Amino acid sequence: MSEAARKLDYDAIWGTDEDLSVLTFNLNGETFAIEATVVQEILDLLPETHVPGSKPFVSSVINFRGKVIPLSDIRLAFGMEAVEATIDSRIIVIELLLDDETTLIGIRTDKVNEVTTLPKVASEPPPSVGMRWRADYISCLVKRDGEFIIVPNLQAIFAPQRDRVGVAAGTN
Repeated sequence: MSEAARKLDYDAIWGTDEDLSVLTFNLNGETFAIEATVVQEILDLLPETHVPGSKPFVSSVINFRGKVIPLSDIRLAFGMEAVEATIDSRIIVIELLLDDETTLIGIRTDKVNEVTTLPKVASEPPPSVGMRWRADYISCLVKRDGEFIIVPNLQAIFAPQRDRVGVAAGTN
C-alpha cells in the first residue's frame, strides 16, 4: 500500500474532526476501535449457520431482527488464530456502505470494552514497514495509556474484491 493511499485512509477516518467517538473491543489481546456511528447493536452470541464455500473469515450467518446477516471473525482477516468463544464474547452489528448498498455485518469479538473518544493528535497512519498485519486493513493507530488501539479499515476488509484469508504474501 502506498504512502498516499495510507494517508487517504487516515484522512477518511478523521476528516476535519479532532476527536473520534468509537466502540473499543478486544481480539486476541489486542484493542481495536470501530467508529461509534456505524455500530447498530451489541449482541450476546447467537446461533450461527455455517455457509459452505464461503471465505473463512465470513463463514456463517446469524438472524438479526428477522434479517440474515453475515457474521465475521476479522481476527482471521488479520491472520490471527481463531479462538473459542467465552462468557465475554459478543457480536457487534455494524452498518457499512459497500458497493453503494447499505450492508449489516456482525463482527465476533472476545470482549466489548467501552464507547470512548480518541484524539486525532494521538493517532497516526499505519507504518509502511514492520507491521504484522496488512497495512490497508488499518485506518490508523491511536496511542493511549502506553498501548496502541487499532482502528481497522472496515471498507478495505469487507470490500467484495479482496482476498480475505489473512496476511497476503508481500503485503506486510
